[in-house]
Amino acid sequence: MRGTRRRSIFRRRKAGLTDYRRRLKLLQGRKPRAVVRVSNTRTTCQLVDWAASGDLVTISMTGSDLTKKFGWPEDYSKKSVPASYLVGYALGKAAMAKGSAEAVLDIGLAASSPGNRVFSALKGMVDAGLDIPHGDNVLPDDERINGAHISGDIAAAVESTKTKIEGAY
Repeated sequence: MRGTRRRSIFRRRKAGLTDYRRRLKLLQGRKPRAVVRVSNTRTTCQLVDWAASGDLVTISMTGSDLTKKFGWPEDYSKKSVPASYLVGYALGKAAMAKGSAEAVLDIGLAASSPGNRVFSALKGMVDAGLDIPHGDNVLPDDERINGAHISGDIAAAVESTKTKIEGAY
């Protein structure tokens, strides 16, 4: 359709970056959003509050923070299921230390297949104490979270990193 009656499309919607209907539903709850994004190199988890001037990121954790702050081995993936769980766990512990006890999960345009890395990060946040509404059928099982499906070395690294995160908060 052309002319003056043409409805303009938001730039981020046209680029396929934002689902504004889903975003509006998340914002109407007036709770902070637990945003989880998985890139080509790492998992990023953020606790985001809404403001009229733009979203305010209150806490942020990435897969690189696992290596820098908590001793996750440098040569291990920073976006695997165990790494995503630990990033979510670190964000949850940091949020509880700052006094944030609840949030709503925001996965953006990521696929929502049960047991994937986004829900692994969700399990980490829930295990850390954050109150996030979810169904138990989407969470990955403990064997995948501990990295037993990858190798035995990762299971030991998950436990040692988890104790360092607990000690930091």
